[in-house]
Amino acid sequence: MKEYTGDRIRNVAIVGHGGAGTTSVTEALLFRSGTITRMCKVEDGATTTDYEPEEIKRKVSVNATLAPVEWRDSKINFIDTPGFADFVAEVKGAFRAVDSAVIVVCATSGVQVGTEQCWKLAEEAGLPRICFVNKMDRENADFDSILEDLRGKFGKRVLPLQLPLGKEENFSGLIDVFKMKAYRASGNGSIEMDIPADMLPYAQEARAKMIEAAVETDDDAMMRYLEGEEIGDEEIMSCLIKGIRHAVIFPVLCGSAYKNIGLGRLMNAIIDYTYPAILNDFTVIDEKTGKEEVRDANAPMAALVFKTTSDPFVGRLSFFRVFSGKIAADSVVYNASREHEERIGAVFTMRGKTQIPLKAVSAGDIGVVAKLQYTATGDTLSDKAAPVRFAPIAFPLPMYTRAIYAKKKGEEEKISTSLARLMDEDPTIIVTKNTVTKETLISGMGDQHIEIIMERMARKFGVEAVLKPPMVEYRETIRGTAEVEGKHKKQSGGHGQYGHVVIRMEPLPPGDGFEFVDKIFGGAVPRQYIPAVEKGMRESMDEGILAGYPVVDVRITLLDGSYHTVDSSEMAFKIASHEAFKKAAEKSKPVLLEPIYNLDVKCAESMMGDVIGDLNTKRGRILGMESLGEGMSLVKSQVPYAEITEYAVDLRALTQGLGTFEAKFDHYEDVPVKIGEKIIAERAVKQQ
Repeated sequence: MKEYTGDRIRNVAIVGHGGAGTTSVTEALLFRSGTITRMCKVEDGATTTDYEPEEIKRKVSVNATLAPVEWRDSKINFIDTPGFADFVAEVKGAFRAVDSAVIVVCATSGVQVGTEQCWKLAEEAGLPRICFVNKMDRENADFDSILEDLRGKFGKRVLPLQLPLGKEENFSGLIDVFKMKAYRASGNGSIEMDIPADMLPYAQEARAKMIEAAVETDDDAMMRYLEGEEIGDEEIMSCLIKGIRHAVIFPVLCGSAYKNIGLGRLMNAIIDYTYPAILNDFTVIDEKTGKEEVRDANAPMAALVFKTTSDPFVGRLSFFRVFSGKIAADSVVYNASREHEERIGAVFTMRGKTQIPLKAVSAGDIGVVAKLQYTATGDTLSDKAAPVRFAPIAFPLPMYTRAIYAKKKGEEEKISTSLARLMDEDPTIIVTKNTVTKETLISGMGDQHIEIIMERMARKFGVEAVLKPPMVEYRETIRGTAEVEGKHKKQSGGHGQYGHVVIRMEPLPPGDGFEFVDKIFGGAVPRQYIPAVEKGMRESMDEGILAGYPVVDVRITLLDGSYHTVDSSEMAFKIASHEAFKKAAEKSKPVLLEPIYNLDVKCAESMMGDVIGDLNTKRGRILGMESLGEGMSLVKSQVPYAEITEYAVDLRALTQGLGTFEAKFDHYEDVPVKIGEKIIAERAVKQQ
């Protein structure tokens, strides 16, 4: 592949709902551009961009995959992204590397949950969008219905620049609304023809709407248009490009990846309508001044690492977008995020899993480098003499947690190492150790996400693991007060054992933990044994009262006791303390506590009733609701953690994937009696 300057480069994410055909469209673009000689189907498991075993097995994309093509003496860096919510991090990362997005919409299914999510993310990133209605050759494909759906969801600035020629199995080409010509597909090209008479009024109406939308982007053109002046094609196109680049006009194109119709015109539209890679200024934080700066492609080198992956043969691969300057092979760059220099070896681009060597990656281009020592996703590579940092990539918080256990004994260390490597690849994985339950917890975006992580771990590192629901961190406490004595007396020839304590147990306010009070007077319990008494109490609290869970919010006061000059020892007093604790706990109205989480759920206003109803079935308390605008609402609630260990899955089913949530521990509360009895009984069986 030859080198291109930034004015001849376009960086484009291909996004859409899972199943809309993003991978098929990418494959068809590769074929139409002559980059590949054979177009494969997703069903065959041999497409260029879905090459990981997990993708081939599931027949869905799980990675954002680079696929550069050459077209009209330009280079287009396509990034094929996953369409399922579990892999939204891949889309977020890709959106930081590209300048525009092609949103693929299925001609039969229309706007789906994933379409809306991708649109929203692109809007947040300020990206121009081209809608490509795919599968126009399918039964029940209806362009008018899809267009109405798009305009209903995303506004009237969604404009058709193409209309389909023929319908369903008779779909054979396109009508260009700007040129007012029809193009019938022929092999890897098309034949120009006049618009069929029955389609002419339809095309004329679409063109009139296009002109109206275009001139609205320019005050002078709009005034002349309103005064009845005819606006020339060149000016209309100029206004149209301005509107598309400023993300106020969203062109709709159509075609069929399977039939290879419309792909060349899609690439033409990308080159003609979207920003060249070096035209967009970018914002960085100057490391020397700490202030934000707007820079252009002529500034000192600055690049953002937007994706990291591990190759079994090559090692860690870092994907980066160069915004200014260039990164050459066999050079040294400065990682401003980590304050470390990195040595660059070979630089290359990738088409799926195939490496294509480059001498350098210039401003506007996307490249890959292997085996960087310190660099992770979201880091900035820059010139050490002029260090800058890009704002970090805002990845969503994980929503689904499982406890992970090694399948084979002795492989715990291997699992830990493997997970650390996988966390390098995927910033939405978080691994933590629960010090109370002693479980290793892995958190991700959903059940599919975690399943795929497990498959990758087995394939890449040869380690298999078992996933279980995480244990709920129950606690125990008391609601009453009791005074008891505990005595340990044992005689077995020679020295015996003797310890005797009198204690009072009483509850503390929630969150106060444990308090030990020494009220011994006159040496009833010698000073040297009092620490042993406290230690015995603390050990008893760890062992629990009802079900073996830690005891909290208790005050123990040592009131009295007695000792034997020969037989008393620290161990004897510790055992006596255990006895006293046990007796006091039984008399002090012990209760089981469960963790209560603040749960904030974002969902469409139309789904709010279903979300609230579901939370009520989960013993949730609704704290409030508020409108977030744009048809979205926030439901604030408090819910027992035991009820929401599967909430990521439940909410997805309830809201068709549109709902998101954040959960944060707030406090402990008494478990309802019947539920508590069940937990205690189950715990007793486990401890047998």
